[in-house]
Amino acid sequence: MTSTKRAIISVYHKDGIIDFAKDLLSLDFEIVSSGGTARALSEAGITVTDIAEISGLPSMLDGRVKTLVPHIHAGILAKETKEHQAELEKHNFPKFDLVCVDFYPLQSEIARDGSTQESVIELFDIGGPTMIRGAAKAGKIVIIDPNDRMRVVDWLKDGKPDEEVFLQELRAKAVYTTATYDLAAARYFSDGQMDGMIGKQFAECAYGENRWQAPAHVFKTESDDPLALSAFEHIAGTAPSANNWFDVDRLLQSITHVAAGFDLNTDSVPAIAIGVKHGNACGAGVGTTSQKALEKMLQGDLLAIFGGVIMCNFPITEPEAETLRSFKMDTGKRLLDAVIAPSFTEDAIDILARKGGKCRLLTNPALEKLSKDSLDQTARVRPVRGGFVRQPNYTKILNLKDADITGSEALPNDLILGWAIGSTSNSNTITLVKDGMLVGNAVGQQSRVGAAKLALMRAQDAGHDVSGSLAYSDSFFPFPDAPGVLINAGIRTILSTSGSVNDDQTRDLCKEKKVNLYLVPDADYRGFFGH
Repeated sequence: MTSTKRAIISVYHKDGIIDFAKDLLSLDFEIVSSGGTARALSEAGITVTDIAEISGLPSMLDGRVKTLVPHIHAGILAKETKEHQAELEKHNFPKFDLVCVDFYPLQSEIARDGSTQESVIELFDIGGPTMIRGAAKAGKIVIIDPNDRMRVVDWLKDGKPDEEVFLQELRAKAVYTTATYDLAAARYFSDGQMDGMIGKQFAECAYGENRWQAPAHVFKTESDDPLALSAFEHIAGTAPSANNWFDVDRLLQSITHVAAGFDLNTDSVPAIAIGVKHGNACGAGVGTTSQKALEKMLQGDLLAIFGGVIMCNFPITEPEAETLRSFKMDTGKRLLDAVIAPSFTEDAIDILARKGGKCRLLTNPALEKLSKDSLDQTARVRPVRGGFVRQPNYTKILNLKDADITGSEALPNDLILGWAIGSTSNSNTITLVKDGMLVGNAVGQQSRVGAAKLALMRAQDAGHDVSGSLAYSDSFFPFPDAPGVLINAGIRTILSTSGSVNDDQTRDLCKEKKVNLYLVPDADYRGFFGH
């Protein structure tokens, strides 16, 4: 065979492939293809050599064997050595310089309603991944991502600058794609008993949670979630730290739960603002306007919000930015570490700027469209020593119709906000809410009584009058002692789960003290989070 440059093109998705083939022809490549791709190229007037012409073998086994022949794979795997080239010439096998392949849509078939094991197996690609792996091993120009086709054409036209680096990038992407494909198959065929995580780095942090935990990187999976962390744009301030990204993830749990609870129970989503420190909400407010939501959030805990991270579901314009900047502590101006919103005006960006870029601003327009469908549905995976734990995500939405009510009905806004914040804070949690505002949040406690006392202390230390407030407990009260602590402090409504052998004692106490008690089944509504 001659030393002509050759490209093998075999794609399931034909969009754009004609133009790409024409570009390769203009760069003096010979095109080799098979099956539907060869037919599409020929019908477009492109000269193409069918694989069957090279191998002398027809497509076999209903198309399962087309490219899986030494006539093709030898030319893909061959190195640029005299020995390898001599072997190719001995057997009259062509050498391939470029491999452009995509795979049968296995993941789409797995996700399709009505798919069967037989239909999945038929779309479990063998030839495509084999050619891609071979091209990656041999350091050929390997294209798995359609977005790389024009990049490759431009790179070839520019004379292959930084060739080693460019080919290594393509090689990594090729192997990453085959790994993702195989992991999807392993999950499916094992019925979920085999699993793993594969991601692409999209952000680098100076260090992890602590300075000595370096380096630290943030990865994205193959997700089309509009609220994925990689969908947020960093528009001002220094690069987010690892702790900033952890806080964004936790804020997304809290804000989507607030939105989902309101959407399900009231058919509307209010303006929402939440501030966190170390992932747990220290301020949260809902209101009919952005200003009301921000003011309630900022007043939650003036001390804790210092250096905090804020997320809201409305744009930050000049008035909102002024509210964030001008709200001060007794010791001086409040400092914020990050603000996340659907968008910022230029004036707002200037107002929120901190010396040294210490206030990071991130945007995501999807925050403005939160609803009951915004909860993260992907499985939650947590590393443990020697492996990981996988569980369904936090997707249960409080439905107030499921509550067994002792006393009279309470304000739904406070019930929903208390549940949403408490069930996305580190358990054990007792959360206090009043007039659509978080006033106290006791997180990570070992006892209900301790959580009740801490929630009251935090609210009172922040200057709040807790009388008339609602208290949410993320699981049932084993004894009526914790409700007694809350009631004695002036709490008028309690939302918790049922499931304790002493539920009746708690009911009797609330009846005696004329306190409203909402109980929802613990099996359905236990709100443990972040153990």
